[in-house]
Amino acid sequence: MVVIGVTGGVGTGKSTVSSMFKQLGARILDADALAHEAMEPGRLAWRQIVKTFGDDILNEDRTINRRLLAQQVFSDETARKRLEAIVHPQVLRRIKQELHRVRRRRAVRAVVLDVPLLAEAGAQELVDALVVVTAEPSQQRQRLARRRGWTEEDVARRAQAQWDLSTKVALADYVVDNRDGLERTRRQVRQIWHQVMSNDR
Repeated sequence: MVVIGVTGGVGTGKSTVSSMFKQLGARILDADALAHEAMEPGRLAWRQIVKTFGDDILNEDRTINRRLLAQQVFSDETARKRLEAIVHPQVLRRIKQELHRVRRRRAVRAVVLDVPLLAEAGAQELVDALVVVTAEPSQQRQRLARRRGWTEEDVARRAQAQWDLSTKVALADYVVDNRDGLERTRRQVRQIWHQVMSNDR
């Protein structure tokens, strides 16, 4: 089984690229979904987050108010690192469990790890091929403003929390340039897929 890591900058189109790999036959493991799962009420990460950041970040139903938490951690680097130290190990543990489970079933030829902070979390050793998705900064801002309602300041704070895109590109086995429309992106993804899968034979 081949494990393909997909990462990039905020708003570059990682999920779009991952979905294209899915259409080609890959199974997707979404780190954001696993992070949400880890932060469900009563779980270890939830307890540690509440202990670290206080009850004020909870909604009435005891779920974490992700917007309030984001306001804290993206305006305070120390707070962000505390959150990452809580959440990243839990997400990596779940990814490893899922990879082990899928490998044992032997029914999937390729798994894509959609992990925004894959490099930052030190998860490169989990992947056979690292794909970095790039886009113009203006496109990143437009996508995030349109899809999530983020302001310029929101985008800047989240970008500062990640490695510079050029650093990720330097680590990449493959780069998907997502500047010029979906069809061009799809052609790049298809080419990478064929190359990675042929190398695995």
